[in-house]
Amino acid sequence: MGHKEQLLEGAKQCLYTKGYARTTARDIVAVSGTNLASIGYHYGSKEALLTRAMVEAVHDWSTRLLGSLALVRTDPMGRFEEAMNQLVRSYPEVHTMVAANFEALAQMGGRPELRAQLAEWHSVARRSLAALVLDVPDGEVTPEQENGLGALLLTMLPGTMALFLVDPDSAPDGTRMAAGVRSLLGEEEAAPKA
Repeated sequence: MGHKEQLLEGAKQCLYTKGYARTTARDIVAVSGTNLASIGYHYGSKEALLTRAMVEAVHDWSTRLLGSLALVRTDPMGRFEEAMNQLVRSYPEVHTMVAANFEALAQMGGRPELRAQLAEWHSVARRSLAALVLDVPDGEVTPEQENGLGALLLTMLPGTMALFLVDPDSAPDGTRMAAGVRSLLGEEEAAPKA
């Protein structure tokens, strides 16, 4: 593994233990076994490295959860409910990374390169989330599905993360969100399961 990969792995470890705002370049170097100059050489800045690490950490986490998730329900609403339940219920184990998402957004400010990294990842995430709920390969998701259903699903993730950080006991899970969507559609709302 070269310095570039070592830095990325070290930055991911720091995100999980210290968060985005509290991680220093020296922290990353200490964990990765590299040197300070490597950060600038390979990533341009500590912020660019941390943003890349955040994107990869979120991707690793969601792939681990949803990739191994056996979505037994055959209807899109059922798959949505199961996927969101799995994601939301995992927040306690990745608490620091959940908080780091908001720290990363606050650091973007006037950094167009960081914004571009996140925008690129969001496109992939919208497509993947829509594919999961529709039970189709990513390549079969239409632009309308990506920018409609996928955007709706992606928007729900930071919302549930924020609610979890503020009041973990009352943050909604997939079952409650599915009940809310059914209510919005005028369907009879089933009582949410605990």
